[in-house]
Amino acid sequence: MTNPQTEPEPASAALLSGWITRKELADALSLTVDTLGRWEARRFGPPCVRAGRMVLYRRRAVQDWLAAQEMPRTKLAGGRK
Repeated sequence: MTNPQTEPEPASAALLSGWITRKELADALSLTVDTLGRWEARRFGPPCVRAGRMVLYRRRAVQDWLAAQEMPRTKLAGGRK
């Protein structure tokens, strides 16, 4: 029995496996690329890295940033939860 050979991952894909593009993040968050650009200019939002014209976000940093945005639950009026 022979094992089918899988094609090796392109070097660039392996190098960037923990990163997503601004377009990918915008799509995932239902935002526009322009909104993420404004956030970057205002130093808001998840941290990013620029490589030439490419803007990349580390997946783990985005997850950490999202977790930090979580709002604590507050008690409802009348003592109900």
